Amino acid sequence: MSPAEPLVAAPPRDALWFPRFGSPPPAAGTAGTRLVCFPYAGGTASVYRDWRGHLGGAVADVAAVQLPGRGLRMREEPYTSAEPLVADVAGELVRRGITRDYAFFGHSMGALLAYEVACALRDLGEPGPRHLFVSGSRAPHLYGDRTEHLLPDAGLRDFAAGIGALGDGDQALLNGAYLDRRLPVLRADLRVCNGYRWRPRRPLDCPMTAFSASDDPVADAAEVEAWRPYTAGSFLRHHVQGDHFFLTAGGPARQRLLRELRGELARLAPTTPSDSEQRNASWTY
Repeated sequence: MSPAEPLVAAPPRDALWFPRFGSPPPAAGTAGTRLVCFPYAGGTASVYRDWRGHLGGAVADVAAVQLPGRGLRMREEPYTSAEPLVADVAGELVRRGITRDYAFFGHSMGALLAYEVACALRDLGEPGPRHLFVSGSRAPHLYGDRTEHLLPDAGLRDFAAGIGALGDGDQALLNGAYLDRRLPVLRADLRVCNGYRWRPRRPLDCPMTAFSASDDPVADAAEVEAWRPYTAGSFLRHHVQGDHFFLTAGGPARQRLLRELRGELARLAPTTPSDSEQRNASWTY
């Protein structure tokens, strides 16, 4: 570095894992549930940037996880396997004190991560999420049978387009520099998903809500329904119109998703000992 080159302060660690999008962080001791959101493969925390406004008073805050390789973390190597990723996210949540009165939401790969992080926090003796929302994702035991991460770049571009990752108006990005920059992150995330192997564990205690979409080529209704035995609490599945990325489209499916989330989160009462902790829950599959 030359003497004339200005020093640029590195972003604080919290801003790397949980970037803020305009709204200030909640004040210490703020009551209410915090919703922690996990991105889909190749996705960034910015997909959840406006959720705090949509969810209103149903949440104290929305904390979106930013994984390495994207956003302010572009220079970091992305994870390529689930185990270290889950351990690091769980550790960061504990370090920041986000393990009291919280809920998880994850879409596609994000649903898998949310489930595994919930299990990891339980293993650490931390309180579990008050509610787990999974969207556009097969149940964990159905992962590990695909090989998209092995496709050449052209094939990976076609795969991304085929599942609706680019949206209706973005086909020009198929051959553009933007997508080329995103391919390594998408490939790494797909390696996380395709290399994942579920291991039998006790079901989670929290209620679970799942969302499936009518034209989703990645997770059909039956594969989303297969999440049911992963909770000893209540399970509810909503089926919406749309493709795999219905949560990023501006149509009625996204509106319904946010409306259902707002309703479920608003119904969360102050933390009390869960009845399900007293159950002798059966093991999943």
